[in-house]
Amino acid sequence: MNVKMTLPLLLAAALGACGRAEPPLPTVDELAADPVRLAALRDQCRLDHAKTGDALCNRVAAATTKRFLGDGKVPYTPPKETAGSDRGPSRRIS
Repeated sequence: MNVKMTLPLLLAAALGACGRAEPPLPTVDELAADPVRLAALRDQCRLDHAKTGDALCNRVAAATTKRFLGDGKVPYTPPKETAGSDRGPSRRIS
């Protein structure tokens, strides 16, 4: 008798959970393209990380990094010479 009651309850719980779909998370590129939304989500993650969720906060962090550092496709090219670099080593004046 216990099995007969348990099976319908499990079936009802499984079917009830199927209807609740979470909204899709925004991509890192979408977040990086919208600085106002990114700032709002960054504040949400800072104030209540548990409620906002790890997945969204990780994407917010990645989008913030991408906006700050860029996409990484431009290599660093230091200047060839700076003005005054032909003076030689500096000397200490006593």
